[in-house]
Amino acid sequence: MILVSACLLGHKVKYNGGSNGDSLLQAYNVQGRFVAACPECFAMLPVPRAPMEIQYGTGRKLIEGRARAVDADGHDLTASLLLGAQKILRIAEAYHAEVAILKDGSPSCGVHRIYDGTFSGRKIRGAGAATELLRQHGLTVYSESDMTEDRLRQLIEEDIRRDSIRDCSWVT
Repeated sequence: MILVSACLLGHKVKYNGGSNGDSLLQAYNVQGRFVAACPECFAMLPVPRAPMEIQYGTGRKLIEGRARAVDADGHDLTASLLLGAQKILRIAEAYHAEVAILKDGSPSCGVHRIYDGTFSGRKIRGAGAATELLRQHGLTVYSESDMTEDRLRQLIEEDIRRDSIRDCSWVT
């Protein structure tokens, strides 16, 4: 299975109650190869909620204890962001996922860039907490902007091939 940010599949889990529906991913979702996941929902954060950003670094520094996650109201949500990352990792492991397609910009799912922690709209290079943890455990993580129809088709074909090998692994 391929882990995909739930918001990209049209689920209304975004901090403001909306989604980030991606038409290409939604079209391919009918093939049944995606697992919709939202680390922030897995951490039991409400929808809607105040926007959240990582201060003093990226997901890597947050995992290392050298940064923190706060919402626009000043509440420290570091523990929630870390919990959501741990839960999405468990989901990936349960489904034997080797690939994830996550929402860039998010403090959890950001792949290439995240907001800088000042709530000014400025982005910095770096990954969110869930993306970083998935990468540390061997998953390949893409953002929605990395996806073309050809690349997505290739990822799904590779996933099907891995499943067929795994299904036959008991044969010696």
